[in-house]
Amino acid sequence: MRLLGLVVLAALAFGSAAAGGTELVGNSSQGLLEFSLGKFTYFKLSRPFPEEAILRHISINATFLIFQIHSQYQNTTVSFSKTLLPSTSGTGTDVGLVFILRPEQSMCIWYLESADAEPVQNIAVPLSYSERDPIPGGCNLEFDLDIDPNIYLEYTFFETIIKFAPANLGYARGADPLPCDLETGQDSRWRLQYDVYQYFLPENDLSEQVLLTHLQRMAEVSQVKASAIKVATLTANERTSVHFSSLWVQGVIYNVIVWDPLLNTSAAYVPAHTYACSFKTTEGSCSSFGSVSTKVFFTLFALLGLFICFFGHRFWKTELFFIGFIFMGFFFYILITRLTPIKFDVRLILTAVTGSVGGIFLVATWWRFGILMFCMICVGLVLGFLISSVTFFTPLGDVKIFRDDVVFWVTFSCIAVVIPIVFAGCLRILNILTCGIIGSYTVVLAISSYLYTSLSYITLNVLKRALNGDFRNAFTNVPFQTTDFIILAVWGMLAVSGITLQIRREKGQPFFPPHPYKLWKRERARRVTNILDPSHHIPPLRERIYGHLAHIREFFQEGQPAGERTPLLL
Repeated sequence: MRLLGLVVLAALAFGSAAAGGTELVGNSSQGLLEFSLGKFTYFKLSRPFPEEAILRHISINATFLIFQIHSQYQNTTVSFSKTLLPSTSGTGTDVGLVFILRPEQSMCIWYLESADAEPVQNIAVPLSYSERDPIPGGCNLEFDLDIDPNIYLEYTFFETIIKFAPANLGYARGADPLPCDLETGQDSRWRLQYDVYQYFLPENDLSEQVLLTHLQRMAEVSQVKASAIKVATLTANERTSVHFSSLWVQGVIYNVIVWDPLLNTSAAYVPAHTYACSFKTTEGSCSSFGSVSTKVFFTLFALLGLFICFFGHRFWKTELFFIGFIFMGFFFYILITRLTPIKFDVRLILTAVTGSVGGIFLVATWWRFGILMFCMICVGLVLGFLISSVTFFTPLGDVKIFRDDVVFWVTFSCIAVVIPIVFAGCLRILNILTCGIIGSYTVVLAISSYLYTSLSYITLNVLKRALNGDFRNAFTNVPFQTTDFIILAVWGMLAVSGITLQIRREKGQPFFPPHPYKLWKRERARRVTNILDPSHHIPPLRERIYGHLAHIREFFQEGQPAGERTPLLL
């Protein structure tokens, strides 16, 4: 019976390995995990139970191995020995070690452990490479490991930075490694090139199983090239660090493939992932998407934007308030963020107040002076800002020339200014287009405060660029998945509906309302001179206020009793 049970277990293991190249392994009571080359293995680690990983039957053609282990957010340690040393072990959520094989060696052992008391779900895989393949991290001078194939990742609200150690040329078993910096010709590691890849996880999905499944597509060279997007290619003379725009609560996996153009061979580093948020701390937590203040601000902003989308041209003063709010609020937020360390919620409240002041100012300017062209320049610049943002949201924004701030901002401003110039002869069309497009985009911003959508980064990337000087070096790629297509369709539907409705309703109507101050003066003069007008006999405002106050006082006074109270004269 025992022999029969072993046969059944062997059959199940073979079947699971054949399906997708993954073995499902539970906790090992004996503290021993056995791996196979190129096969991903699931297992759990906890602090009281360290594991010993063993790999047998290594091919004689392999000259080095990369053993990598991944978890979602809890750190795991992998080491060459039971005694943990900085030069022989690595700790992290995505960590790996390079094992240089000795002649005739056919077995390797690693030691795995976790500092967390609770079990940590992991996935691990050993990969082999030949002597013609470059060795990732073989010329490491920056990090602790002698040969470091890991990608080191750090993020802020603005950007995510990946760093990795330079690679070296491969060599046969038993041979000495090639020197890293003695030569700079084609026979040295300086001929190597590094392709940086980016892979997006499904949007709004922070589950552990999804991450570990998709990490399997980013471990081997062929799978990385087939699944991920190549963002950049670095030569050996460039710094081995790349900047990306941080995508809040959006899972992203990064990897680097080092390529030897002379031998046409490649090797992959250990992939690293991030959500640009924390699973452990409350501040910047992945579990709470957006603060309450953000949701309230953008929800109210979207309600006003929806009204402007469908009725903005008819309610001209309300639209001017909306445009002034955007203008003043945007520039004030940039100013207060760059100059003060005030918390985000306070900044948002001050931005709302200042934006309201800007809206009132633009309405008051129109009421008093009635300068239509000034108001339409503001309207056109807001539309131009969004169109310019959309332009740099495309791959054009990652062109190297636009990493220069002067070139970027001059080009951005020119695109924004062109819009009011182009529509200078048809101001009503410009105004209706602005109402429909800008008003409907506020709905996109409101949705982004409740769930992730890449469309919010149309304007957020420009805001990041204005707030952080280092953001100019960041690649601004974003995923475009099912949620984004749906929200894009909603945005387009709202914009087209609002524009069509306003154009049809405004047929035969005056292009813009008359100057309010002149109308007020004309009406006041008419009331003064025309005695037949009932409004001519209306008392001034001050007398009317005093009259209302007198009525209110009489209401609270005690009533006089009826009857004669005068004393008789004798």
